[in-house]
Amino acid sequence: MNSPVPAGSSTAALGHLALGLTLLAFGIGHTGIIDGVTAADAIAPATYVGGITLFLAGLLALRDHDAFTGTAFAAFGALWFTWGVGADGLVSHNAAGLFLLLFALVALSLTAGAPRDALLIGGAYGLTAVALLLLAVGQFAESGTLGEVGGWFAAVAGLAAWYAATAALAHWPTALPRRAAGRGVTATG
Repeated sequence: MNSPVPAGSSTAALGHLALGLTLLAFGIGHTGIIDGVTAADAIAPATYVGGITLFLAGLLALRDHDAFTGTAFAAFGALWFTWGVGADGLVSHNAAGLFLLLFALVALSLTAGAPRDALLIGGAYGLTAVALLLLAVGQFAESGTLGEVGGWFAAVAGLAAWYAATAALAHWPTALPRRAAGRGVTATG
């Protein structure tokens, strides 16, 4: 892998692009920022882009012996596919909240396990965990306001994942340059 970007593989770029676009559609649907667009409108992208594409990217990453990326994409692919197929409105608020809470825990695990040199990816997973937690609590409490705030977190997480994919493809930076610890300190000591 010659790319200086942590998400440099084509499989990682595909997966982060799919995750980013799905989170954006899902998040924007919950925010209500676009008139007439709801989370239900994200069902098709969630099922096919987020579900199937992410799951396949996860399998490809696992085949390439990239356990973290493979686990992340396969888990998120399962989330989005299950949500897309089961989003028919026939589940209770508590069942929906439990589903979102369980996947918030998955996102939290991925945040904790993210490579230390991939802060952008870890941040995207962390924002996803917060979004899913807020959406879960919103479902339990039947609070549209919490759902809207969770939607904003999901949209920002989607932008972070989308940027990570775009940066990998375009060889853009994903980290800020580091400064020396103090006055007179050089890189060589």
